[in-house]
Amino acid sequence: MSLTIAPLQAHERSAWQLLARGYMDFYKTEKTAEDYDTAWSRLLNQDGIHGLGARRDGELVGMAHYYFHTAVWAQKVCYLQDLFVLPTQRGQGVARALIEAVAEAAREAQAARYYWMTQEHNATARVLYDKVAQYKGFIRYDYPLA
Repeated sequence: MSLTIAPLQAHERSAWQLLARGYMDFYKTEKTAEDYDTAWSRLLNQDGIHGLGARRDGELVGMAHYYFHTAVWAQKVCYLQDLFVLPTQRGQGVARALIEAVAEAAREAQAARYYWMTQEHNATARVLYDKVAQYKGFIRYDYPLA
């Protein structure tokens, strides 16, 4: 079974939304139908964000969302915001292929750094992350703005 990584395509909306909902469910995050519509539109238009799909024999089985931003000490860095693979496809190299595809996009964009975050309890994903990246020990805090 062949695996390909390429930008998300308009006809993949329903398959993408299944993946996006799986991601949001994992992190116990509620999104409205309008939120999904807006995100999909922004991804297709590459409105500051980018989306890649992993396809196995033509079926969308994984997704990665990423974007570039400036930082105080670097003109451009790459942030992998969302990464999700169908449970039936895990352990078969899909997540690693998506991570590598975003890394290639970061290199092409001459980003100084490529990073992502996950929750401490995401042990399965962290096994892969520990193989492909360096854990730097940071802890994230979110200040409520509302």
